[in-house]
Amino acid sequence: MYIAMNRFRVVPGFEEAFENQWKAREGRLAEMPGYIEFHMLKGPKADDHTLYASHTVWETHAHFVAWTKSEQFRAAHARAGESKVQYLSGPHFEGFDVIIHEDRSGKRSAPEAA
Repeated sequence: MYIAMNRFRVVPGFEEAFENQWKAREGRLAEMPGYIEFHMLKGPKADDHTLYASHTVWETHAHFVAWTKSEQFRAAHARAGESKVQYLSGPHFEGFDVIIHEDRSGKRSAPEAA
């Protein structure tokens, strides 16, 4: 599995607009092979921002890369420049290969070594 995350530092007072923007956004992820799930996370507040993180899970890194090059990706991000939300800086991307996975029953698995 591969997890792709973007962190957003939203200026105080713009949290509701940020959340509404994501709630109204047309989801295109489910159209993509290898897509597993998405989460938008709200983190702690600091004096100058509230932290948010988007979190998508993919079967493989290659599936994630295919998403970033797809028509669905372009369509999902087409209106990004119209946002009225203020940020401290642009999104910060982090990507992770899953080396151990444990499901809700406690079963652990690790990918085979390549």
